[in-house]
Amino acid sequence: MGILLKNAQIVNEGKIFKGHILIKGERIAKIFTIEDDISEIEKENDTINIHNNYILPGVIDDQVHFREPGLTHKATIHTESIAAVAGGITSFMEMPNTIPNALTQKLLQDKYDIAEKTSLANYSFYMGVSNDNIDEVLKTNPTTVCGVKVFMGASTGNMLVDNQKTLIELFSKCQLLIAAHCEDETTIRNNSAIYRERYGEDVPISYHPEIRSEEACYKSSANAIALAKKFNTRFHLFHLSTAKEINLLDNTIPLKEKRITAEVCIHHLWFSDEDYETKGAFIKWNPAVKKASDRAALLHGLLVDKIDVIATDHAPHTVEEKLRTYFNAASGGPMVQHALVTMLELYHNGKISLEKIAEKMSHAVTDCFKIVDRGYLREGYFADLVVVDLGNPWTVEKENLLYKCGWSPMEGQTFKSKVMQTFVNGHLVYNMGAIDEDFRGKRMSFDY
Repeated sequence: MGILLKNAQIVNEGKIFKGHILIKGERIAKIFTIEDDISEIEKENDTINIHNNYILPGVIDDQVHFREPGLTHKATIHTESIAAVAGGITSFMEMPNTIPNALTQKLLQDKYDIAEKTSLANYSFYMGVSNDNIDEVLKTNPTTVCGVKVFMGASTGNMLVDNQKTLIELFSKCQLLIAAHCEDETTIRNNSAIYRERYGEDVPISYHPEIRSEEACYKSSANAIALAKKFNTRFHLFHLSTAKEINLLDNTIPLKEKRITAEVCIHHLWFSDEDYETKGAFIKWNPAVKKASDRAALLHGLLVDKIDVIATDHAPHTVEEKLRTYFNAASGGPMVQHALVTMLELYHNGKISLEKIAEKMSHAVTDCFKIVDRGYLREGYFADLVVVDLGNPWTVEKENLLYKCGWSPMEGQTFKSKVMQTFVNGHLVYNMGAIDEDFRGKRMSFDY
């Protein structure tokens, strides 16, 4: 017996149509239009009436920090995967800057072992790069690991790769997708010295985008893209934050043929430097949230396909870690529970279509990373999907947060849309507030 999702507005591959979806086991067995006779199908399967709400492919988040192992006072794979599925995210790709850093094949496998036992969502983990582990990086299996992560900016501690010889070896030899955090460390250090001399430790948070400046972002991104072009490397530029960087990107090549792709994060599409006054360090991210003009340019870049995917860079910290003086306040914030509803709010505001949201949060992520059988609502694909009610307002409050850190930069925000149900591999994991914490997602695979 399967599950029939009846009377839904299905958002998929540039279209919205009314229909039904039949799930058998872990996969989509059949997609029906509203004109199809499903009377016999209803008799043979459990039926859930979607009541004309919208079904989108499950969101695939290509950049999260779930903090395990080593930083579990902030988050765990289990807790954050709960928040993710509650937000409509069915698959995630997690960063290597845990403790210890995932710089060997064994340490990478340790994270997969944890996820297998604890994650409600599907998962993959990036192999980390340092200045001296290239031989280990080159052992990574491209069919079972989403990519290689290089920090070309020291926002995460000990994983800065600042040796140009190392970068050349990486870009020339690595067969996997290389994803990079790009900020020029020398520029940031020089800017920091100026503001530290002026203010000491009490630099106003409003200067964060001047310290981690447009120049720092552009210089590093341009260097990485030049290397990728020189060696024809498959390269993915994480979390664009400036209008200027968009000039480095191309929208004349079909996504599946691109060798250089880019993402934008929810916070860079939602906040601007005007929000530091009220949000303070709770919107301190690296790269920094910058001007409203940058925010507008990033959204436009997304709509015209210079920017390919939307991610969260979910990076929780405790409240105490965020409330320190400027140089000591942690950068990053939790976002997986609220990413999809934030984009749906931009839809309500006339900024983006539902079809584009499905494309940039699901389809394009699959195409960028060559994910096997996910990211689309297609017969034979895994039944990863999310049901949303576009007319069900609610307000983000501490009482409805699922992040282990217990706070959100979205607190006080009222969203018009609500995630109603999330299916992972055909299983109803999240159902109107109820969570099946015993369910476990799967390790993603890649078509290399």
